[in-house]
Amino acid sequence: MYKYILESAGNINWMALFALITFFIVFTMSIYLAFVKDSKELQHIAALPLEEDETISEA
Repeated sequence: MYKYILESAGNINWMALFALITFFIVFTMSIYLAFVKDSKELQHIAALPLEEDETISEA
């Protein structure tokens, strides 16, 4: 059924191109931000799961 709907939509190559461009932009931005971050901030973020949270009250 979906095949017939997509065939009637005409040329849908622009959807694939849009998805590829979106993925490339998101991937490039994540790589760029990973290298631009300050190492001190990254060490703090890496240690967050190991810290005890004192604000949680035990019931």
